[in-house]
Amino acid sequence: MQRSVTDGPRIIATTRPIAPIDDLLDALPQFGGLCWLRRGEGMVGWGITAKLQLRGVERFSRTQRWWSEFCERLVVEDSVSVPGTGPIAFASFSFDPADASEVVIPKVLIGQRSGQTWITTMHTEGKEPPDTTWSVDAFEGPTSVQWGDGALGADEWEKIVARAVQRIGDGELDKVVLARDAVATVEGNLDPRPLLQRLASSYPTCWTFQVAGLVGATPELLVRRTGDLVTSRVLAGTVSRRGDSDEDRGLAQALLASDKDLAEHAYAVNSVATALATHCTDMEIPETPSVLELANVQHLATDVTGRLADDASLLALAASLHPTAAVCGTPTERARSMIAELEGMSRGRYAGPVGWFDTRGEGEFGIALRCAEIDDVNSTVRAFAGCGIVAGSDPERELAESSAKLIPIRTALGG
Repeated sequence: MQRSVTDGPRIIATTRPIAPIDDLLDALPQFGGLCWLRRGEGMVGWGITAKLQLRGVERFSRTQRWWSEFCERLVVEDSVSVPGTGPIAFASFSFDPADASEVVIPKVLIGQRSGQTWITTMHTEGKEPPDTTWSVDAFEGPTSVQWGDGALGADEWEKIVARAVQRIGDGELDKVVLARDAVATVEGNLDPRPLLQRLASSYPTCWTFQVAGLVGATPELLVRRTGDLVTSRVLAGTVSRRGDSDEDRGLAQALLASDKDLAEHAYAVNSVATALATHCTDMEIPETPSVLELANVQHLATDVTGRLADDASLLALAASLHPTAAVCGTPTERARSMIAELEGMSRGRYAGPVGWFDTRGEGEFGIALRCAEIDDVNSTVRAFAGCGIVAGSDPERELAESSAKLIPIRTALGG
């Protein structure tokens, strides 16, 4: 019988203010680090107070139960009391229930937000608190990076996109998101910290994350809960950037006028709005999307907000939202079935919720996009990219879009 997390002595969680830190990523160790950062603010952590690996359709509710039982053991001393202080768990959930999800409660966490910097430590009652010192090591990157195909080559992937477009045209479904992977074999030091540094520097408006070997910088916020305010950022519809401001401005205007991209975006917005409406009132949904500019691509973007009408935790909100049409399709179950049939790979935790939550049921989850799985044992990095396929999608253009979405990881790794 599995031992309950409530068994054992109490856990002391202490949060206190500290001096500001120039770069939170400097505090990360090479192995086992955790982070959630945007525009230099957020949190980094290390060490393991408790962790959970689980599979199945109930993975969100089982995580909530595990967390609630853990919190019964807590004695919390928090003299800062802002979002991100006190006991925090980092989580990275799988796209498919059959794959493993990971939850980690760190021993040490450093956070920085709105001019405040703090440190949270957790230790078992009667034992010494963890060591909170760190040194800024020189980050050494790999000496060689060789990229190769993942489950499918480019030609094979174009063929499955064409099959999906045909089946959409036959009325089987409205939209499906198809992903592909690329695998890098690394020689020399496989240190995630320089990769994270480059992602955070190149994509400051994205959420840079590291949880249990999954690293990335996602532009898409699945859900944030702060008090009773709930927010979700929907991205669907993409065009590459050319590096020329006039040309990029023209591409953005064409994106806003594209029936194909607007239809893809509308499916994603509707799926998020419908899911949040079961928990929220006072929903605010802009009538038309805006354009979000990143270093390499531009996306159609819509921020959906609402006021919580029940006591749903962040985990419960994430469970109701995942998978959105932005990473799965419409209708959901038909799209999920087609993904399993055509992609020929396991997504793992790609396109699943990733982020953090606290004892108040608050926190942030992004969608794990522009990301990669780091395998220290085999010295490989597996990167992912996906595209929304609708009527009128062109396989060659979708391949080009997926290649553009792989650029952040490829460049950050140095390959």
